[in-house]
Amino acid sequence: MNDRIVVLEVSGLEALHLAGIVGQFRDLVVDAGREDDPAVARLMPDAYPDDESASREFRRLTGADMLDRRAEDARTVLHTLGMDGAELDPASDPDSTIAVALGESEARAWMRTLSAVRLVLATRLGIQDDDEHRPGDAGFGIYDWIGYRLDGLVAALDRRLDDPPATR
Repeated sequence: MNDRIVVLEVSGLEALHLAGIVGQFRDLVVDAGREDDPAVARLMPDAYPDDESASREFRRLTGADMLDRRAEDARTVLHTLGMDGAELDPASDPDSTIAVALGESEARAWMRTLSAVRLVLATRLGIQDDDEHRPGDAGFGIYDWIGYRLDGLVAALDRRLDDPPATR
C-alpha cells in the first residue's frame, strides 16, 4: 500500500484546530520527562502489570524511544496538514476544504497520533468508558471529534485494503 494514498478532507477551521491539538500533544511528549503525569504514563504501556519494579525499569529503558516515536508521528501529521512550522490564517477561509493525501506510513502515523491524543484527552478529562457522553462539555466534544476523525481514517484504509488489486 506504500504507493497508494488515502485522501482526507478537512475544513480550514478543522485543520487549524487539529494542528493546535497535535502541536500541543507533540510538545507534551517532547517535554515529557515526568512519569508522574498520568497522561504521559498512559502513553507508555505497562509491560509487567504484576511487577511494578519491572514495569518501572521497562519504562526507564524504553520510554524515551516511545515518546520520541510519538513526537515524530505528530510531526508527520503536522507536515501532511501543511502546518509544520507555518502559521495558519483562520481568517483566510475557515470553510474551505483541504485535501490531505496520505501514503501508508503517513496514515499509520495519523492513526497512532489520533489514538494517542484521545488517550491523553481521556486521562485529562477522566473518561472511563468510550460510550460516555457529556453534552455541552467542550473537552469531551474534542475527544469525540478526534474519535470521529480516527474512525473515518480507519474506515478509509479498510476500504483501500478491501479493494481488489485491479481497482487500486
